This record gives sequence, C-alpha cells and structure tokens, in this order.
Amino acid sequence: MAAEVEIDEDTENNRGSMWVLDQKLDQPMDEEAGRLKNMYREKKFSALLLLRLAFQSLGVVYGDLGTSPLYVFYNTFPHGIKDPEDVIGALSLIIYSLTLIPLLKYVFVVCRANDNGQGGTFALYSLLCRHAKVKIIPNQHRTDEDLTTYIRSTFHEQSFAAKTKRWLERHTLRKNSLLILVLVGTCMVIGDGILTPAISVLSAAGGIKVDHPRMSNGVVVVVAVVLLVGLFSMQHYGTDKVGWLFAPIVLLWFLMIGGIGLFNVWKYDSSVLKAFSPLYIYRYFKRGGRDGWTSLGGIMLSITVSAVQIAFTVVVFPCLLLAYSGQAAYLVRHPDHVADAFYRSIPDSIYWPVFIVATAAAIVASQATISATFSIIKQALALDCFPRVKVIHTSKKFLGQIYIPDINWILMILCIAVTAGFKNQSQIGNAYGTAVVIVMLVTTLLMVLIMILVWHCHWVIVLIFTGLSLVVECTYFSAVLFKVNQGGWVPLVIAAAFLLIMYVWHYGTMKRYEFEMHSKVSMAWILGLGPSLGLVRVPGIGLVYTELASGVPHIFSHFITNLPAIHSVVVFICVKYLPVYTVPEEERFLVKRIGPKSFHMFRCVARYGYRDLHKKDEDFEKKLFDNLFLFVRLEAMMEGCSDSDIYSLYEQQTEQSREGLLNNDNGNTTCSMTGLTISSVDSIMPAMKSPLHANNTVRSSSQMSSQTETEELEYLNGCRDAGVVYILGNTVVRARRESKFCKKIAINYIYAFLRKICRQNSVLFNVPHETLLNVGQILYV
Repeated sequence: MAAEVEIDEDTENNRGSMWVLDQKLDQPMDEEAGRLKNMYREKKFSALLLLRLAFQSLGVVYGDLGTSPLYVFYNTFPHGIKDPEDVIGALSLIIYSLTLIPLLKYVFVVCRANDNGQGGTFALYSLLCRHAKVKIIPNQHRTDEDLTTYIRSTFHEQSFAAKTKRWLERHTLRKNSLLILVLVGTCMVIGDGILTPAISVLSAAGGIKVDHPRMSNGVVVVVAVVLLVGLFSMQHYGTDKVGWLFAPIVLLWFLMIGGIGLFNVWKYDSSVLKAFSPLYIYRYFKRGGRDGWTSLGGIMLSITVSAVQIAFTVVVFPCLLLAYSGQAAYLVRHPDHVADAFYRSIPDSIYWPVFIVATAAAIVASQATISATFSIIKQALALDCFPRVKVIHTSKKFLGQIYIPDINWILMILCIAVTAGFKNQSQIGNAYGTAVVIVMLVTTLLMVLIMILVWHCHWVIVLIFTGLSLVVECTYFSAVLFKVNQGGWVPLVIAAAFLLIMYVWHYGTMKRYEFEMHSKVSMAWILGLGPSLGLVRVPGIGLVYTELASGVPHIFSHFITNLPAIHSVVVFICVKYLPVYTVPEEERFLVKRIGPKSFHMFRCVARYGYRDLHKKDEDFEKKLFDNLFLFVRLEAMMEGCSDSDIYSLYEQQTEQSREGLLNNDNGNTTCSMTGLTISSVDSIMPAMKSPLHANNTVRSSSQMSSQTETEELEYLNGCRDAGVVYILGNTVVRARRESKFCKKIAINYIYAFLRKICRQNSVLFNVPHETLLNVGQILYV
C-alpha cells in the first residue's frame, strides 16, 4: 500500500482555525512531563573515588598519547638528524607543545566542556543544542526541558551570549555550517580510529627488527597485520572482562618509559634538559628553515588526545617529559638511530619485558580508540547523522560498552590497507598528524561557542583563548599541509567519504521529517469521522510508529482511507533521541490522550539520550502498556481534584521511582500513590499496606471516577489480549525532475543506497514479522 505525495520546500503550516482546534484536541505533554520530573542532585565524589577514576582514565584516555614516544622522533626526522642541536630544538618543541595544548588547553579548559562526563564533538554539539535552537531537525519540545538530565544555563536577553544565540539561530546556513563543522571533527575521529591502531601496533611490532637487524620490514608488517586482525576480531566480546587490565598496563608503561628516560638522561647527556628554554625553538627554526617547519607534523603526534586532569598532571605529563628527554639524550650520542630510537635506548637487560609491555600498551591504545569510534558513531546515530546500523551492548554492567559489527569490519579493512600499503611509520604518521590537527581546530571553534553560550565568558576572555589556540594550531596545520602528498591525504579521503555519507543521510532524514510535519492530519477531520473513524473497529491494539511527537501522521490517513477496518485502540508511538547523554528510565515515557475518550486514541513518546540504547527486547512493549495503564489511572484520579490536591499528589510521587507506582503482585496491580488496589477481576478495594496515604479529597475523587477507570482498563486489557499490530511507515524519498543534478545524485542514488543497506525500522524496533503492517508512500523533494 503506497501513496505518492509531493510537497514544496517552502510550504508553511496553515495556522488558521483548524490549527487552533488541533492544538485544543491534541495538547502538548507539559503536564505529563512536569509530573515525571524528579529531583536532581549533583553527585559529589570522594577523594578516594576521584583517585580511582583518575587511575581508570589511564587505560581509557591516554593510550595513543602514551605510545607516541614509539614514533615521534622518527616522524620528526624521517631523513635523519643532520645536527645534534636539532634534537634539542625538537625536544623543546615537544615540551612546549605538551604544555600548551594537552596541559593548559585541554586539562584546564576543554575538559570542563563536557556533557555530564561525556566528551567528543557530538557531546559538545548536544550541549550547544540545549542552549540554542541550532538543531536542523526541530523535533524538540519544551516538555523535553523538564528532564533532569536536560541541564542548561540561562542568560540575560541583552547579554553577549543572548546576541550570539540569536545570531546563530537566525539563518539556516549558520546552523548547517555548525553541523558540517561537527561532522568534519567526527569524521576525523573516525579516521583516528583507523590510523591509531595502524601506527601504534606497527611501531610496537618494529621492536622485533631491532633485536634481529636482518629481518625484513615485510615480516614486521605481517606481524602488525596479524595483531590487528586479532584485535578487531575480538571486539564482539567487549572489554567487560579484560577492561580492568587496561589501566594497570598503561600505568606500568608510563612508569617504564619515565624510568628509562630518566636513566638515559643520566647515562648519555643531561645537557638535553636545556631544551626547557624556549630559545632553542627559535634556533631550531632558524637553522632548519622549511625542513624544521615541516617537522612540526611529526612533533604534532606527541599531543594526540585530550586529558583528564589528575591522571595527566600526576602521571602522564611528567613521564612523557622524561621519556622524550631520555630519547633526546640518546639521539645526541647516536643520531643515526633515529628510526628506532625508543627501542635502541632501552637497556639490554629489560629489552624484552619493555617490548611486551609496549605491545600491550599499543593494543590498549588501539582498543580505546576503536571504542571511542563506536561511541561517537552511536552519538551520530542518535542525532540522525549516520545510517542505521546494528549496535550491540557488550556489557550488562556498563551502558557505554558497545560494539557495532559493520563499522568494526570497515575499520579493520581500512586499518590493514593503511598498514600494508604504507609499510612504514613515516607516512602513517603524516596521515595521523593531519587528522589530529583538524580535530584540534574543530574543538577550538566549538569551544568558542561553548564559552559564550554555556559558560557566559566575557568576549575578551573568549578572544584571548581563541587567538592563542589558533596561533599554535594553525602553525601546526600549515606544517602538515606540506605532507599531504606524503600520506597526509589519507585522513582527508576517509573523512570526505564519511562526511558525504553522514551529511546526505542527515539531509534525507530532514526532508522526511519536514514532509511528516507538513502533511499532518487535521484533528478536525479525525473528529468528523466519529468514534468509529468511519470504519469497523476490530478488537486489538494498533501501534502506529511515527517520527512526530505531536499530531496525527499522514500514514494514518492513508491507512484508514484504504482499509475497511481499524483497531479498537490506536497508540501513536514516537521514539525520539534528545540532545542529552541519557534519559532516566522513570522519565522515558510520556503518554497523552488524543481526542475524546470514546476514540480510544493515545500518544506515547519514548525519549532516549545519545548514550542510551533502544534495546532489542520485549520489555519495551511491556513498559509501554504499563505506562499507558498508569496514565489512565492517573487521569481518572485527576478528574475532579482541586489544584492543591494535584500538587499534593505530585509531591508524593517525587519520593518514589516510576517503578514504585506500578507493582504487580499475584495478579494485583497497585497504584501506590492512591492507596487503591485494582485486582485482576477489576474490583476496587483499599490497600492494606499502602506506601503513601492520599488525603480524603483525593480518595473521594478517585472513587467517583473508579467506575470509568475500571471500564477503560478492562477494555484496554481485552484489546491487548486480542492482539497487537505494528503499523510502520515506509517513506521513499525521490528528487523532483526539476531538481539540480547534485541533488538527484544525493537523493536518488546515495541516500537510496544507504536506506537499502541499513537496518529497517521493523528490525530496530524488534517487530515480529507476523504482526507487521507496512504503509508505503513516496515523497518528492
């Protein structure tokens, strides 16, 4: 069953008398959302817990930063060291790069810009979406702001932040530019997920060749490829059982490289410590000319990640300074060993233990980056910026541990292609440096908006931060541009491919949503059909899935005009993701009645955060009906209550969780807020032991409406027993004949191909095939 609909891009909603009637009959869920809102209390961490979290962050955050000593000096001097003084200058650059970017910028500034502990470009974008209306798909509602996790700050209308907000919201082009900026940063992080395992594992495996000089480079590449295949093949098991090893391995690695560095400074040349003077940076550039400038691309690899404050300042920063100083001291004496300076500087007695730990640290670094790639793609999925792919929870304890099979195999193929194709650290390092510096630039630009809209910083402070950051990062960016033809093109090509996929998918999704908004069915038309909707109402419940959080979708009118019957109860379900990291389970569902009671039509909005996972289980349907029945009970109790009674009712509810309101015990359904027990035979009797005691007015009003409530609950249960049918819309998007060539390619070929290969809604919602009814329609944009 399919229909063809054509809409104009400039079509506006008709806000006449019909619109006013729609609003009266299908009101927003402000009341329901306000009732669900819980008290939010900021968590306070003890000093012991803070130290524990700092220790755990070593294995999660610092993997690629910790393994950078394996390859930084080689990528800085790919053609050898001409003057030992160059080593001092490069060390000075490394020291001040680590100080300015990871320490000062990330530890003291960027780390504060997190969404309840969630980091990344999409987390920052979600934070901005809560403070300004910059989201392209306008599916947010004011009821969403009542969530306890929907935290945002307010500002004066005449403030600089308010002016910036209005400037950003005024034109769609600016919103699109912000989205593209976020997508670019995301694509570079995905590229990082390909390049980090390649360069880390290849550099670690290179230690074999140091102890066996006659071994060919091809053997090292084969060993690296075998390790990579094993790493990606184990992803589906998750890190729940072995994740506790990551932090000890990385801590041991940092202590080893710090100790070896200190030993080398003492043994070979302690004069390298003069590199702490910035004067040697000037001398390095003056002596090296263009070669010195382009070597910044290699030094860029020493600052590859943001940091968590305690772990970075106490462990990571000092150990890295010692490690680089020790390598510099060794290279001053042995400048011809720059290709494998790290392994050659290790004392012979501990060579193989260090090699084992280095390989383990490289694997941990790769695992952390792969997990971060899965996480950021999950965030992009939630914000409609990535095709629907299968997401698997790998841990029952930790929500954030996920596995995306399709992305895993794509990353593995690309990672092996990069490793086997380049066969050396230098070109992979050039590609890696390009990705890192672009991510840093994107972060800086996003931080400008965060500082203005979220932190309300004075424009002078914003200007100083932006100016200093851009001076340093644009300097590095100019250096990596010289190496685009030496491997730096790889992340650009990867990012361009993912950017095309993500933006076309988002564009097609946006057009589908606009179509749904503009073609909503008028409630006046629904009312004109009468309680039977002009059809035969057959026993059962029809669950109509729609992207709309308000209004009746177009597929429903198409459905009832082409079929002779409709279910006795119709529930419109909207599963939507919000720009928050999570939605508490007790606040997930919003239920509202549509039209008069005799129509038996409801709306349910299931809200998720970008970190939440719409689980593929049967609990969703059970929770849906539990919330529907709960709504009917509460609605019946509210009839005839005074404002003070309702307020008292709300106050009592905030002391309990959502689960406490609806408990099943031997066939009895208890609504603990009213002190009433509704048995399986729908008789009403006082509960013997109620957790809460409502006042007499509430109890009296509840008893008055109990008959109606009982009849409707009995009716809903009977319809549920008769069967549940899932009605899903299948909108096919096509470009109009007069559309531009690029638009036709994007919509008719790229978007259509992505829709064909990605997961269908029926699979996402775990809909049984025998109870599925697809309603097709074609949209011309």
